[in-house]
Amino acid sequence: CEKHLEDNAATFKDPRLELIIDDAKAQLENQQDGAFDVIIGDLADPVFGGPCYQLYTQEFYESIVKAKLAPGGIFVTQSGPAGVLAHTEVFTPINKTLASVFPKVVPYLQHIPSFADCWGWNMAFKDGEAQAPLPVDEIDRRIQDRLSGGSGALQFMDGVAWTGVTSLNKIVRGSLEGEQHILTIASPKFIHGKGVKQVNF
Repeated sequence: CEKHLEDNAATFKDPRLELIIDDAKAQLENQQDGAFDVIIGDLADPVFGGPCYQLYTQEFYESIVKAKLAPGGIFVTQSGPAGVLAHTEVFTPINKTLASVFPKVVPYLQHIPSFADCWGWNMAFKDGEAQAPLPVDEIDRRIQDRLSGGSGALQFMDGVAWTGVTSLNKIVRGSLEGEQHILTIASPKFIHGKGVKQVNF
């Protein structure tokens, strides 16, 4: 990533960064409860035979993620394809699973050119009283106050953009409301594709 994703190159030079290459589940298990204000799960997709499907389950969210979040903490996870044709593969089940653990979950999506589809995320709040989504002007104020360079530091996100990504179409909203599948170790779901592939030389 440091070499080939130029937009992220500065991140790797930030002295606040501690880069750990390891099993995410093991790393979180070894942290103190309540250690994190924010946990972001930018994980590999839950594909059959892949290493990450357990990190999308009720067990993982309840016993590890929720436990490691501080009071008022937030968890965000990428949640697979979320376009009209593919959103029920894992996006809506991940939302349903998070909602079985956290008191408030906000789903959102955005078209990703390299994936040629809309992609989904879910933001889960440990505090059920959290105001989310925030109003447009409050998001803009926080960006201005908290980022060096204010709103000019961000190319994509502002209050209007956040309103846009959280404004889901009727088809996706209907599927979210009707979803019943909670992901567990014993009852996972997978997106189309393969996980680990053996290559013989």
